[in-house]
Amino acid sequence: QVQLVESGGGLVQPGGSLRLSCAVSRNILSFNDMSWYRQAPGKERELVADITISRNTHYGDSVKGRFTISRDNAKNTVYLQMNSLKPEDTGVYSCKARSGLSVYWGQGTQVTVSS
Repeated sequence: QVQLVESGGGLVQPGGSLRLSCAVSRNILSFNDMSWYRQAPGKERELVADITISRNTHYGDSVKGRFTISRDNAKNTVYLQMNSLKPEDTGVYSCKARSGLSVYWGQGTQVTVSS
């Protein structure tokens, strides 16, 4: 069974930064792509960013220019650097790994942006 463990969430003031990590129990090169999603209270889960094996990246419109997704294949870890955080970035951030039709999720980490 594949395990994904997110860390790095917390409380931050508007304009601040956080870096989330997603540690995977299997070689991440075995996955087609790795993604970060978030879900705010009362809202549907939305894609934040994803990165492929070849390091092609894609971002949700609301985070373009502020967030950066990256991967360290040697550490089997995916990161999400979040800068210029806004209150609307608040939510539970979850990591997803996809291999063909198989999808694996982490438990998520809470990010709260508030003064």
